[in-house]
Amino acid sequence: MNTVELAGVRKSYDDFVAVDNLSFRIQPGTIYGLLGPNGAGKTSTLRMIIGIIIPDSGQVLILGEPLGRAHTNRFGYLPEERGLYKKMKVLTHLILLAQLKGLTRGEASKRASDWCERFELTAWMDKKVEELSKGMQQKVQFIGAILHDPELIVMDEPFSGLDPASAVALKDAVLELAKNGKTILLSTHRMDQAERLCQSICLINHGRAVLEGDLDQIKANYGHCSVQIKYDGDAGFLHEPKLVQSFNDYGNYVEVRLAPDADTQELLRLACSKARVDRFEVMQPSLEEIFIESVSKPKPHA
Repeated sequence: MNTVELAGVRKSYDDFVAVDNLSFRIQPGTIYGLLGPNGAGKTSTLRMIIGIIIPDSGQVLILGEPLGRAHTNRFGYLPEERGLYKKMKVLTHLILLAQLKGLTRGEASKRASDWCERFELTAWMDKKVEELSKGMQQKVQFIGAILHDPELIVMDEPFSGLDPASAVALKDAVLELAKNGKTILLSTHRMDQAERLCQSICLINHGRAVLEGDLDQIKANYGHCSVQIKYDGDAGFLHEPKLVQSFNDYGNYVEVRLAPDADTQELLRLACSKARVDRFEVMQPSLEEIFIESVSKPKPHA
């Protein structure tokens, strides 16, 4: 049984179609990435999955059943726009959120204290939310989303505003939750995080699915058509259209997207004739490359 299934879901706001005939399935215990540029329809999709808004047509199934009020306590939600009460103390706030999901005060307090210790927030538990940094507030809201031990955890831009150490702590927590059988649905602009965390993805653009399925299979379908080159000298070889379709220069190295039917050995020979090549590695395309190429395609017609 799939944890989440969308079948032909559509949502519009007046004349603007935010989500257009979107379908995908999320298997239990997996980390699933909902990806796309700003305005693609990601947040509307997440809100339909947890019942904040209702689709105009199509169906949302949770654990094989049509989404209903009975599912409320079976998922946790971390919204992109944080919704904490600024004047409330951290521990009091977390206890309140957990009690709303059915936990006793004692169990809520224990779980909240344990998670605050893990995220190095113990010293802040008696502080008001407004006294915390944005990154700390984000960790508090993440804790609030998972205290009741939900089966499905939905997160909208969970790494936004986190410093590198906090992002690692959150990433480790997400991986642990998935290992323990939780299903994680996350929407993020961080392609590097999605690539490391997600087993499957749905890339949407203009409300429609552009790519959907197992991430490794998606990357394999794109083929080994990228090369990472570290060189010193003339970069003229990068402008040979028969070999190079496009490239991204990162300063210390360059990632090259090969032209159709280009021979990597021919590119290597040309590069060596122009510059000193210290590294030449044929790679699968990164998720960032796939993302950019997919959303750059013309908008589909209705």
